[in-house]
Amino acid sequence: MPKLLLTHTPQARRQYYGAQALERLHALVDVTLHEANAPLDPPSLIEVARDVELIVADRATPVPAEIFANLRNLRVVMRSAVDIRNIDVAAATAAGVLVTQAEAGFVKSVVELALGYLVDLSRGISRATANYQAGKLPEIRVGRQLSGSTVGIIGYGRIARDLAPLLAAIGMTVLVSDPYAQVDDQRFLKLPMDDLLARADYVICLAVANEETENLLGEAAFARMRPDAFFINLSRGNLVDEAALAKVLAGNRIAGAALDVGRAPDQMPSLEIARLPNVIATPHIGGLTPSASESQAMDTVRQVEALVKGEIPPGAVNFDKWTRRR
Repeated sequence: MPKLLLTHTPQARRQYYGAQALERLHALVDVTLHEANAPLDPPSLIEVARDVELIVADRATPVPAEIFANLRNLRVVMRSAVDIRNIDVAAATAAGVLVTQAEAGFVKSVVELALGYLVDLSRGISRATANYQAGKLPEIRVGRQLSGSTVGIIGYGRIARDLAPLLAAIGMTVLVSDPYAQVDDQRFLKLPMDDLLARADYVICLAVANEETENLLGEAAFARMRPDAFFINLSRGNLVDEAALAKVLAGNRIAGAALDVGRAPDQMPSLEIARLPNVIATPHIGGLTPSASESQAMDTVRQVEALVKGEIPPGAVNFDKWTRRR
């Protein structure tokens, strides 16, 4: 049987992989588990993966060029996620190693978190709860009704396409900005990002993370937002200039923000922003539900099944350069 290393720590396995996927994996290949509580760094990964042909890498485990140079038996590196930026794909390709990514099984879970953010920002739920739990009487503030408000969505990918119809259904005017996407739904209005920022009561960042979108939301962008508008980021931390965001939040230049991602380790919101009183922050939990995690874990199982059968696995990103085959 081919040998496979699952890099997840025990906690990460419980949260992001699950017993069912692991059981099926054991039936297909000879599985080595990472049992330490700390994620594997590159030297440790090289040490434990000397004899393996397949690696399923978690998001906390970097897979740089030195991995492919030192692990000559390695044929495939898989991610139980869409995001493969912790893998040096160019180095893997140059070494003839196949890289795969999982399907976007987290879409429904992230959409639901977005809805929760919108309600919480509008009605001050977590702020009032924190005050009560601290033994203080919360300030009574007039909230905002979502129906009749305007939401601007930056990026029209899989999450946005699921979220936008729900927001329209509850009576929100939906604006979309994405220069590379066609918006066919007549309920949504496509606008340039600058116009969207100026009109929206809520701005939701769902754009893809790449070199072009690095610091997409910076000082100029936040200056275009209305003072009573809220900002939500459910994409990636590197789309936002954190210094600019912290400045407008601390100065109450916008009403507040809800963040599930940031530039802290593991894509979490930075403590400097998360501690601000007009911020709702969660530690990168958008896709952290059993159904979402199981969907992506089972996708890696399907990839292993294909590899065992000698087939092209789903999610392969560099199949045409895969020279390290059995």
